[in-house]
Amino acid sequence: MERPRGSCHAAAFRRSCCMSAAGHKQARFVSAGLEFEIAIDFRGKVIMDNKKHWEQVYATNASNAVSWFQEHAEQSMRLIQGTGVGKDAAIIDVGGGTSTLIDDLLFEGYTNITVLDLSAKALEVTRRRLGNRADSVTWLEGDVTQLTLSAQHYDLWHDRAVFHFLTDPIDRHAYVQQAMRSVRPGGHVIVATFAEDGPEKCSGLPTMRYCPESLHAEFGNAFQLLGHEKVGHHTPFGTEQKFTYCYCRME
Repeated sequence: MERPRGSCHAAAFRRSCCMSAAGHKQARFVSAGLEFEIAIDFRGKVIMDNKKHWEQVYATNASNAVSWFQEHAEQSMRLIQGTGVGKDAAIIDVGGGTSTLIDDLLFEGYTNITVLDLSAKALEVTRRRLGNRADSVTWLEGDVTQLTLSAQHYDLWHDRAVFHFLTDPIDRHAYVQQAMRSVRPGGHVIVATFAEDGPEKCSGLPTMRYCPESLHAEFGNAFQLLGHEKVGHHTPFGTEQKFTYCYCRME
């Protein structure tokens, strides 16, 4: 099967299918070394178990062999440091998974960091990588649209590549409400998604793509837009993905 246009993987996109006991097609995809399964109903609609999907991705692929891997989260670090928050500021990395942002934050002396991810496997990989330093981090496993986070607790909310997977408007609304509740007034929100000319799919899932105006519109006037950037990310597979970064302050 030919690789879908705009996919975030560089290698050939292969698929095999079988029928489940429930009458759904079980499709296995292999792309650029990534392996994952999805269920497809009789209408061709993808039936998602998001947690199962991401557990499988992180269980079957090395953390540096996925398209979103960064040796160092330089863009995010620059934006975080640019906010001027103190080293003891409460920072949450939404969808932090196996990201190296936590390594960079700890190296720079930040001491009050929370990493949230849907995948227990991803968090396990990062904790093992950090060794004893992991004890100074708060680890949360769960869906950002469903968890109950502490109200007005965080000084800085960071998300690189979670929000663009929320293709359902209900999920996007729940995400925004979560940020509004858990970030303190005057706190900072940094969200990075695929740009308008970024990939249409990633890890076998459809994605949303945003320009700065459309991304900020999802969040609304409670989030004062202070800046935005368009950045090219070079994947381990030799391709480039375009990202939109928006930096806001909570009113």
